[in-house]
Amino acid sequence: MRFARFGAVAVAAVLTTALAACGSSEKTVDSQSSSGTDTAGALIGVTMPTRSSERWISDGDNLKKQLEALGYKVDLQYAEDDIPTQVNQLDNQITRGAKLLIIASIDGTAITTQLQSAKDNKIPVIAYDRLIRNSPNVDYYATFDNFKVGVQQATSLLTGLKVLNADGTKVAGAKKGLNVELFAGSPDDNNATFFFNGAMSVLKPFLDDGTIVVKSKQTDFKTVAILRWQPKVAQDRMENLLTSTYRGGAKVDGVLSPYDGLSIGILSALKSNGYGTAGQPYPIVTGQDAEQASVKSIIAGEQYSTIYKDTRELAKTTVTMADAVLKGQTPQTNNTTDYNNGVKVVPSMLLESVIVDKTNYEKELIDTGYYTKADLT
Repeated sequence: MRFARFGAVAVAAVLTTALAACGSSEKTVDSQSSSGTDTAGALIGVTMPTRSSERWISDGDNLKKQLEALGYKVDLQYAEDDIPTQVNQLDNQITRGAKLLIIASIDGTAITTQLQSAKDNKIPVIAYDRLIRNSPNVDYYATFDNFKVGVQQATSLLTGLKVLNADGTKVAGAKKGLNVELFAGSPDDNNATFFFNGAMSVLKPFLDDGTIVVKSKQTDFKTVAILRWQPKVAQDRMENLLTSTYRGGAKVDGVLSPYDGLSIGILSALKSNGYGTAGQPYPIVTGQDAEQASVKSIIAGEQYSTIYKDTRELAKTTVTMADAVLKGQTPQTNNTTDYNNGVKVVPSMLLESVIVDKTNYEKELIDTGYYTKADLT
């Protein structure tokens, strides 16, 4: 089950549709929009969670560059995973007269007051890649198909374990009783649940028939979740699993990791426990975001795979959406059913993602200009 070609084509198709629809829309948004007023040079507030993750730096840079190319002013802020800092940043952007907010939230439930203030000031809000929860004052959501990302992670795990073939069919006579351990993302990030549920939808039949076994018996989301996606927390948990569950010669065959940063921590724990040698190779370890260090790890034969989400395209979609809103138009969306934030279903634009491993990283990452060869050497 491979999504590389489908993902690339689907992204292009979605974006082409979005651009065409946004450019021709005659509808107007509700009273929270700018109602078609002159927005040339308008200030747009962009808040990102942290600079500690390579991908958020790219997201922020891409958004700022593309918005400024359309003539907007941009206030780009990073909160370093500190909720009070992000709250203050949003308050400041509203006070400064921002006409629209693009928010990648740290905790999607912690900024309700700021969202109400935005509503009161007729400032539209676009949730960027992370759904903002428990507020009616979120207008649109731009992200990837997060359930499918989880499906892809689980699929690549099973492919690496030689349980599935590259085309998604079962391997005849596949080994049974393979030991896997599960990791999930931060419980305050709505995406983490989508990733985990997508992965488990694929893994469950193989758990039920004994093809794979979670030797630690830790399979529920709350137990395996890693707060704030912290690599050190993932490393410590992997160390604890190895100490408590894998004594006496038992080996880990695979690890479902939802993010490259966690994968690096997991691999560090494995290495310190004797994995990564010819006699005891690393287990199959998945990831997400195609971060440079993890792609290098894949090339070196350590991490097995990652999920590539082209943040350039996510930024392009979000900028197109923001521009339409500020011009009094209704931006194109392709999902109005799945992203309920607890108060409302937020109209969403979902992009496609791609499984990347050692066999296709050049095609997907270098040939598309996401990285250069020098970046990965």
